[in-house]
Amino acid sequence: MRTIGLLGGMSWESTVPYYRIINQAVKETLGGLHSAELVLVSVDFHPIEQLQHRGEWEATGRILAEAAQSVEAAGAECLVLCTNTMHKVATQIQKSVGIPLLHIADATGSGVKSAGMLRVGLLGTKFTMEETFYRKWLEDNHKLEVMIPDEQDRDTVHSIIYEELCLGIVQERSRATFSGIVETLVGKGAQGVILGCTEIAMLLRAEDCPVSLFDSAELHAKYAARWALTETR
Repeated sequence: MRTIGLLGGMSWESTVPYYRIINQAVKETLGGLHSAELVLVSVDFHPIEQLQHRGEWEATGRILAEAAQSVEAAGAECLVLCTNTMHKVATQIQKSVGIPLLHIADATGSGVKSAGMLRVGLLGTKFTMEETFYRKWLEDNHKLEVMIPDEQDRDTVHSIIYEELCLGIVQERSRATFSGIVETLVGKGAQGVILGCTEIAMLLRAEDCPVSLFDSAELHAKYAARWALTETR
């Protein structure tokens, strides 16, 4: 089994499921009392969030590159960045270490393609929905057609993520709002919807939507577990 390196804390609410899902996947594969070999470095999200909203992405990349180097130094053999939005600086982070970064959009895109879908909606922070670093990865590498909500709905989704979910707040009215946004995307032709922010699965459940939901955090964690189990020492 290879050692997985988790870079989390963005937010810590969504980092917790990574640990659980990876260990469950290893146990399901190997049985008994087996669990994953992993390293976790968790950063303080507050200064990173401040830099995000000021557009100082290179500075966020430097913070995460330094954290990634700590992950590698602790013995990790791959890097799992437990966030969608910060994959905006994935290239900067990857250049700082000698271990492979397992890209969340590869895990998500593979999950969508395995379900036989080509046209999907995307929910996430405004950075993830509006900028090209995530959508283009899915389009270029997985040949998906990616749809995003209209501007007002993007603002709403972004606000709920930062003002509620990242703080561990789950409200029924927000669940209803997200469900309505999903229905709008489906009405425009989406065959499924990517939960492209690792916190959204705290709010939106399969029973809340008329189409399949692709939880990027779960797909990413399982992807990492499969990677770790492809080679034994």
